[in-house]
Amino acid sequence: MKKHILAIDQGTTSSRAIVFDTKMDIVAAGQKEFEQHYPQSGWVEHDPEDIWGTVVWSVNEALNTARLKADDVAAIGITNQRETVVIWDRASGKPIYNAIVWQDRRGASLCRTLREEGFEPAFSQKTGLLLDPYFSGTKIAWLLDNVPGARERAERGELAAGTIDTFLIWRLTAGKVHATDATNASRTLIYNIVENRWDKELLDILGIPASLLPQVHDCAADYGLTDKSLFGVEIPILGVAGDQQAATIGQACFEPGMIKSTYGTGCFAVLNTGKEIVRSENRLLTTIAYRLDGETTYALEGSIFIAGAAVQWLRDGARMISKAADAGELAEQADPTQTIYFVPAFVGLGAPHWDADARGAIYGLTRNTGPAEFARATLESVAFQTRDLLDAMHKDWKSSGTNTVLRVDGGMVASDWTMQRLADILDAPVDRPRILETTALGAAWLAGSRSGLWPREKGFADSWALERRFQPIMENGVRLKAINGWRDAVKRTLSDPVPQD
Repeated sequence: MKKHILAIDQGTTSSRAIVFDTKMDIVAAGQKEFEQHYPQSGWVEHDPEDIWGTVVWSVNEALNTARLKADDVAAIGITNQRETVVIWDRASGKPIYNAIVWQDRRGASLCRTLREEGFEPAFSQKTGLLLDPYFSGTKIAWLLDNVPGARERAERGELAAGTIDTFLIWRLTAGKVHATDATNASRTLIYNIVENRWDKELLDILGIPASLLPQVHDCAADYGLTDKSLFGVEIPILGVAGDQQAATIGQACFEPGMIKSTYGTGCFAVLNTGKEIVRSENRLLTTIAYRLDGETTYALEGSIFIAGAAVQWLRDGARMISKAADAGELAEQADPTQTIYFVPAFVGLGAPHWDADARGAIYGLTRNTGPAEFARATLESVAFQTRDLLDAMHKDWKSSGTNTVLRVDGGMVASDWTMQRLADILDAPVDRPRILETTALGAAWLAGSRSGLWPREKGFADSWALERRFQPIMENGVRLKAINGWRDAVKRTLSDPVPQD
């Protein structure tokens, strides 16, 4: 009997493959980074061939490390960086241009034009999203309008488009399957989350031919078989979800009101709202958490563009630390009498501000400010931004927040100092799970449960294990003063500053 599940986790800076056993424990992993391309200010691209090459390498590395053959794998689950989009030639499978990454802002002028023409309510009502270049729709429109011959070829049906999961499925199945899942579709700005279909009106507004787009399936579904030429055998692809939704699943946030937050390059908080579509009045995103057995579960999401990337800046830009793991230790040495606020708006501010033109700023510097104070302010900025997100979520969800427990994952959560400060600023418990690879775990569960090798929702939720809970210990007065100072710093940083009281 085949007893292993393989998760492909295709991220913003690297591709990973993780092998899980029947007990849902990690057996082995493979990971390979790839190059980031910045053609001009605000543009971010990936070479799709780099993505594909690192995925195949990582799968082989994981299997070799586990001393397994591809024939030992029962099923594959895929999770991916969302919103990043590729267009390729259907006949050859070759991309017509680099992948345009979720961080890329080249669609900002188109978004402004659409907003001025009064189209934002239509996009918001149908997709749950805001008109922002973050999402895939304006990226596809840019490719069609700027790659020579692309629009004509698309209208002739010669091209295919998709988010990274779709591109990988196409390559893995040797072009036999052009499909995506509901979570990835929900991040494109052209998918109607109420009616669960591509929306003709929105496609027409952006000038995107429907023939470009993949079929949309449940998260746990049949996505075809890997071509035998790749790994020597055909392996069924049975699960797909965007990275943040996969992490929500991996954290077993199956009940309405449960919240998880992932801390990687950015920070993404997701609140399960059940079968209810909650329309945000606080500039959060309404999105699909997952779709299983034809039933859609919805969520509120807050996206912070810069979290771990701020620590990378501390290392590579400011050169104040030699490795990211040093930030927490350095922050502990900060002078408690200094109050420094760092607003890391390197590529604008995400939820709940959505200010594409804001830029990073540091407030409160004195002659005595040094690397330790910078490190503390950098890590605290993640906690403050999370507080802003959760406050907005509680307003939309009409809950007090008093029963909030935040489940966390991602690279930053290994820092005890950061997690304790997060609990203090939130005034809520922060739970760090035993398995931190929750994104890959979520993708693996989709495939594992579909294959029958792993349990369904309840059994999986019962297996979720806590490694450590961080309880808030900061005095309330200290916390409120810190939060008010942060919010004042954000107001000063906005491109169109909020008038001071």
